[in-house]
Amino acid sequence: MQGRLWMYVVCIPMVMGIRISQADTIQKQNVMEEVRMSEVYTFNSVNKPHDELAEIEKTIRASIEWAVHDKDTAMSYSSVVNNDELFFFQTDSRSTIRGFDAFKDLTEKFFMRDDFKAIKVVIKDLRIHMSPSMKTAWWSCILDDYNEFQGKPANWENVRWSGVLEKIEDKWKIFQMHFSKAEDLIAE
Repeated sequence: MQGRLWMYVVCIPMVMGIRISQADTIQKQNVMEEVRMSEVYTFNSVNKPHDELAEIEKTIRASIEWAVHDKDTAMSYSSVVNNDELFFFQTDSRSTIRGFDAFKDLTEKFFMRDDFKAIKVVIKDLRIHMSPSMKTAWWSCILDDYNEFQGKPANWENVRWSGVLEKIEDKWKIFQMHFSKAEDLIAE
């Protein structure tokens, strides 16, 4: 049986003129490596900046730094869309936010409590991209959010944070956010 299998795998392709070799595979890989995008298709904070990126960053920072700024809810609420399209995943499955009313309820019932204290926010490796239409943008970063709750640390460290914004009436508004923790960094 092994002899027949060898015949089908090796001999028949050779008889039919089909040549299978490692060299063909390597050559194809090299051709693929030479294919590069000739231009950048988005405006971004890395290599194709645009003046709007500063305003987008200001909105992103306002959405997380508002509590450090004397719990300025006006700053927070102005950074997100005020309708049912607001959506974000938290680091746990129970705290998904759907709509502005749920977001405002969380803010008022938890973050505005006297026993919650925001200490500082550190945003690392912030990458902002904007569509060529300049009406939609998205970001990703690593977030360290230092807080106290009931006198104990309640920090988010090395949290992956991403989101999507849209420009509405000359203001950037967040429509969607996603917070997650890398499995390999979660302490058991």
